[in-house]
Amino acid sequence: MPERPDIGLAEDVRSASTTETPHSPGIFAEAPAEVQADAGAPPVGLAAGSVEGSTKRRLGPAFWLAVAWITVVILAAILASVLPLKSPTSTIARPSLGPGRHFLLGTDDIGRDMLARVVYGARVSIIVGFTSIAIGLMVGGTLGIIAGYYRGRVGSLIMSVMDMMLAFPTLVLALGIITFLGQSLRNVVIALGIISVAPIARIIRASTLTFSEREFVTAARSLGARNFRIITREILPNVALPTAAFALVAVAVAIVAEGGLAFLGLSVKAPTASWGGMINEGRSQLQRHAQVSLIPAAVMFLTVLAFNFVGDSLRAYFDVREGSL
Repeated sequence: MPERPDIGLAEDVRSASTTETPHSPGIFAEAPAEVQADAGAPPVGLAAGSVEGSTKRRLGPAFWLAVAWITVVILAAILASVLPLKSPTSTIARPSLGPGRHFLLGTDDIGRDMLARVVYGARVSIIVGFTSIAIGLMVGGTLGIIAGYYRGRVGSLIMSVMDMMLAFPTLVLALGIITFLGQSLRNVVIALGIISVAPIARIIRASTLTFSEREFVTAARSLGARNFRIITREILPNVALPTAAFALVAVAVAIVAEGGLAFLGLSVKAPTASWGGMINEGRSQLQRHAQVSLIPAAVMFLTVLAFNFVGDSLRAYFDVREGSL
C-alpha cells in the first residue's frame, strides 16, 4: 500500500504540540512573577476606590493643629485661676495699651490686662458651649431616638413640636428666655440648651430612621429583644458616633451664640470677662485702638474654626457607606 502522507503530518503536529523546548514554556508552565502580580491585583475600579478611601480617612496635620488649639483653650480655661495671670477685673495700667513686654496682649479700654481677660473669657465660652450642647443631647437625643424608632403618632407629635421650635427665631427665643429667667451664666446655658434641642433631635431622628431598618435590628426583633434593649444595644451605639461629630460643630455654634448675647449685654454680668463682652467694650475705639476688639474676636474665630474643622473631619473619617460594607 502507498504511504499516506497525512498520517505523518498529523504525528508531527501532535509531537510539536506536546514537546516543550527550553525556550518556549508549555501551556501549564509557571507564569512570570510580573504576570502573577498583575493577576493577583484587584480590578482598577476597586484599587481606585481603596486609594480614595485611604485618602479620605487620613486626618492630616491641619486636624491635629486644630485639636492642639482646642486643647490649649480648654486647659487655659480650666487652669485660669492657677496660671500666672494678672487680675482680669482690676485696672492696673494705662487704657488701650498695645501688646508689649509687660502686657502680652495689651490692655483694654479701662486698663485691664487683655491676656487675663481672654483666658477667663475662654472659661465662659467653654462652659456655655459644652454644657448647653450636653443639655441638647440629653433632651433632643432622647426625643429624636423615640421619634425615629417608634414613628407613628408619637414620632409625628414630637417632630411637630421640634418644627415649631425651629420655626421660631432663635435669637428672639434666647432673648425671651434670658429676660424671663434673668441675666446669669446659668440662664445663658439653659437658653442655648433649649435652642439646641430641636436641631439635635432632627439629626438623631434621621440617623435612627436609617439604623432601625438595618439587618441587625431586624434580627434582634426576630430573636424577641425588647424595644429598650434594641434602642440601647443596637441603635444608640451606631447613632452616637455621627452625633458626637455633629456635637462639636454645635459647640462652635453655641460659642458664637454666647458671644452674640454677650455683645448685646445679655450674657454674664460685668466685670466678668467674656469674649463677646470684650468685643462690645472695644467697639467705641475701633478707629484708634482696634486691637481691643480684634484680639478677642480673633481668639473666638480661631476657636470656632477649630471646632468646626475637627467636627467635619471626624464625620468624614468615621463615615461608613453602605456600598463599602
